[in-house]
Amino acid sequence: MRPIEKQSEQMSKNNRRDWLKLAGLGITGMSIGQLNSFANVTPISTTLQPNRNNATILLRSNENPYGPSPKARIAMSEHINDSNRYGRSVRSNLISAIAEENEVSKEQILLEAGSTKILDLLLQFSATKKGNFVLAKNTYNYWTSPSNELGIQRIEVPLKNDKKHDLKALLNAIETDTRMMYICNPDNPTGTIIERDELKLFINEATKKTMVVVDEAYIEYSNQKSVSNLTIENKNLIVVRTFSKMYGLAGARVGYAIANKSSVDKLRKLQSWSNGSVSVISAAGALASLRDMTFRKKVYLENEKVKKYTIEEFERIGISCIQSHSNFIYFSLANYKKDFFKQLEENNILGTRVYEEDGKWSRITIGTIEEMKKVVASLK
Repeated sequence: MRPIEKQSEQMSKNNRRDWLKLAGLGITGMSIGQLNSFANVTPISTTLQPNRNNATILLRSNENPYGPSPKARIAMSEHINDSNRYGRSVRSNLISAIAEENEVSKEQILLEAGSTKILDLLLQFSATKKGNFVLAKNTYNYWTSPSNELGIQRIEVPLKNDKKHDLKALLNAIETDTRMMYICNPDNPTGTIIERDELKLFINEATKKTMVVVDEAYIEYSNQKSVSNLTIENKNLIVVRTFSKMYGLAGARVGYAIANKSSVDKLRKLQSWSNGSVSVISAAGALASLRDMTFRKKVYLENEKVKKYTIEEFERIGISCIQSHSNFIYFSLANYKKDFFKQLEENNILGTRVYEEDGKWSRITIGTIEEMKKVVASLK
């Protein structure tokens, strides 16, 4: 080996060792302090000062403030040099791991670049036959924007007073030309959840008439088991999952559908390359995340602690909150006397908006404990 090649190789090894130290090797006994050290409150694209004292606190998109797990960071770094390949084997391994975790077959998994791409695909599939689709009036609906262009009508059903899905009204809204029913569980933006037994009964009835899509983007933040196993027998049930939330891979874009093999086969016909849109780096990160149970448990427990603190503090200053089964809180500003959004803005905090004018209901993502203390202080 020539001297310059040896030097280059040594520099590469040193850089990788330094990076691995930063990524946090040996996290078996990781403390909450160590977990918080992974938090990245400032995106690369920000124009604000990138130090933590002046960094913008991002609490609008339900992102995991702790970032990817240390093992995911290492896996992604190790696969950078594989980016010249299509990475079929990495995606195949990810599909196998997802199938194993959900106790279904590999043929029941469909990968995409984020769960929104799965929802886009389902909307296209529903629009192959003109008709309508049904969903709650106040739920995650950004993916529905192309519905008019696709020629499929949207039917919205109001939530109940407790901000939960009105399952009876949703069933009654199904018409002969309804192509799809969408349920977000836990719901976004409300954070409410449909108990599994109740949801199973609803699925059994609704799938007799139409396809039911259950979006479980936040299921890992609840104690509830997924309904994915029902897809083994039920050909009209599609479960949508993502690595964007609990796993901290929102920017990596990895989502998937779990469905009966016959349904997956139909959806694949709308794709030019089934499972091909997830990059080798993203797939490697997702696979490592799925196997990193220590990190997942730490994130869950910390989210519960910070959520409890935030709700208690919000209630003290007159902001009424809904019980949340997710990593965000839905709350009413009806009795809050100050300008909530101005208070956040003046303290360099990004929240969302008012989702319901009646009661002035809004939502905020649960960040780190330090971030939420700053939120509470800004509102007092």
